[in-house]
Amino acid sequence: MTTIEKSQRSAGGALPSWLYAAGLLAFYVGERLVGNGSFRAISVLGAALVLGALVTRGLRFAGTTGDRKAAERSLLAFLLVGIVSLVLYALSSDLLLVIAGRTLDRGWPRLAGVLSVLWPVLMAFSVFPTMFIELAWSSVARAPKTEIVRIRDAAMTGIGLAGALTFAVACGYVATERDGKVDLSYFRTARPGESTRKIVQQLDAPLDVSIFYPPSSDVKEEVESYFQDLAKESPQLKVTTYDNAVDISKAKELNVSANGIVVIGRAGRKETLNIGVELDSARNQLRNLDKDVQKRLLQVARPGRTIYLTAGHGERGFDPTNDTDKRPTLRDLREVLQGQSYAVRTIGLAEGLGVDIPADAAVVMIIGPTQELLPEEVAALSRYLDKGGRLFVALDPDVRADPTQPGGPPLLSDLLGSLGLKFDPTPLANDQVFAQRSYQKSDRGNIATGGYSSHPAVGSLSKFGMRAPMIFVQAGHLEEVKARPASTTVDFTVRAQGQTFLDANRDFVDQPDEQRKTWELAAAVKRKLEVPKDPADDAPRADGKKDGKKDEKKKKPADEMRAIVVADVDVLVDGVLANPGNAYFLLDGVKWLSGDESITGEVSSEVDVPVLHTRKQDQVWFYACIFLVPAIVIGFGALMTRRRRMGVRSSTPSNKATKEAA
Repeated sequence: MTTIEKSQRSAGGALPSWLYAAGLLAFYVGERLVGNGSFRAISVLGAALVLGALVTRGLRFAGTTGDRKAAERSLLAFLLVGIVSLVLYALSSDLLLVIAGRTLDRGWPRLAGVLSVLWPVLMAFSVFPTMFIELAWSSVARAPKTEIVRIRDAAMTGIGLAGALTFAVACGYVATERDGKVDLSYFRTARPGESTRKIVQQLDAPLDVSIFYPPSSDVKEEVESYFQDLAKESPQLKVTTYDNAVDISKAKELNVSANGIVVIGRAGRKETLNIGVELDSARNQLRNLDKDVQKRLLQVARPGRTIYLTAGHGERGFDPTNDTDKRPTLRDLREVLQGQSYAVRTIGLAEGLGVDIPADAAVVMIIGPTQELLPEEVAALSRYLDKGGRLFVALDPDVRADPTQPGGPPLLSDLLGSLGLKFDPTPLANDQVFAQRSYQKSDRGNIATGGYSSHPAVGSLSKFGMRAPMIFVQAGHLEEVKARPASTTVDFTVRAQGQTFLDANRDFVDQPDEQRKTWELAAAVKRKLEVPKDPADDAPRADGKKDGKKDEKKKKPADEMRAIVVADVDVLVDGVLANPGNAYFLLDGVKWLSGDESITGEVSSEVDVPVLHTRKQDQVWFYACIFLVPAIVIGFGALMTRRRRMGVRSSTPSNKATKEAA
């Protein structure tokens, strides 16, 4: 670099940029503060200063060489962008009226609008890079060699800032022009779940869905989308949309008094679902839409099913038995069963439990009794099972048949023996996989498991695994007896995790004599029955031949007995049943017992559920957040800093080369 170039750069190197800035300032004052009509003296002065900056910058560019010439070229390019932006401003403003006698927005309004937006953007991409280049150049004005890398970085910084400013202004403009609000909370309408789709697929008669919504409702689109998706599963499902204010006769027929209502009807039976018209108030209903629709579908398509819960033996009930009874109740269980269109009733000795089980019983449930059943009641249950009955038994490990004998047999031993099972009430614990509740050592008794078999009684759970673990609170375990009744099959459907141990002394600590293994927690029992042949089926017809066909209207007798036994009553109580794994265990189990295993499956829901972690997973997340993530960030920053330093060193000449150049 010559001595003249050094003096030019050190003394007046920024002169073109100063002229450019002064010209823009004068142009702004002349156009926005002073200028009016044909009086444009200050604007003309500003334009003259900008042209002077252009001439000065061009001479500076022609008189330099090497890296300084490249830097001057960049400054000249950004200056030209600024001049283009001023020209575009002149075309889109009333300056054109002074020059040509008419404005651009009269003949080409869209072009005028585009130019009015484009010129400020170009001005930003001219001013900011020029400013940053000058700042970077001023710091190395007397350097023997121009650091072109620093100049380029400064230019890119200016371009980035101009782009960010343009994006921010554009977002502000759009937000101002488009008056609306955005809810950033999570929301999505539930889609038809697997179980609901199966129910529709098995429809054997037409089922009508009537949707009452005004055309302008946002909720209408969500509800229609759900039912249209569901209607693809079967031609028996017909979906029709009405407006309560227009289709008055249909609304009167279905007894609908307002919009926002869905009516599901079949053969004179109908169920109503009130969702609402406004999206804000209907969000909770839309999140649980699949659950609510499935409940109505079952009530219409499969009515008249009853589940009996035994009473009179200290069983868990829907309300506490007395003021001192602090055990959790079964209100959630009743709600879940009623949601599957079951009528839930209790049956005790006064209701005929000691005589016979009612003929309309789809399932009989024995939930955590504290007293032994009477022999007459056990005999009635045995007769019920021998006829193909369905039984659900949940055992309480804390109760024994004889309270005076701590090591005595548990309750219902004879009934369980007839099912080929034996119950060991010794509590289980797990110090690695458990559900935190009180954050005490006793939480180890709240074992969590995702060990499911492929049996239909846990059909949904077998797909989920540990994504939907079951929670057992102080559970015992089941064993299969060797001398089980003939034609009886026992399938263990739920198993504890392999780290689970017998906690005989209830200290929640693994002792050397306390075995660890996968204990059996639930079982599904099935027994084939000999169904007597009805002589009427082979009765001769009038022509002397046998009909060979059974009366289709006659109810087919059950050909097998089914039962489910679970080694912990607390899996079904309020609070614990809210866990998805426990809820699916109840749903799939009852459906298998009542012969509806073909409609088992996931119920779609968009309601947020708590995330359960094991102790080991919590430790992994803790150490990853405290150490791993900061280490990655620091390492990445150190790597980028090292690469930048190496790039600067490679672009800087050595000391020897610097001395030779000087």
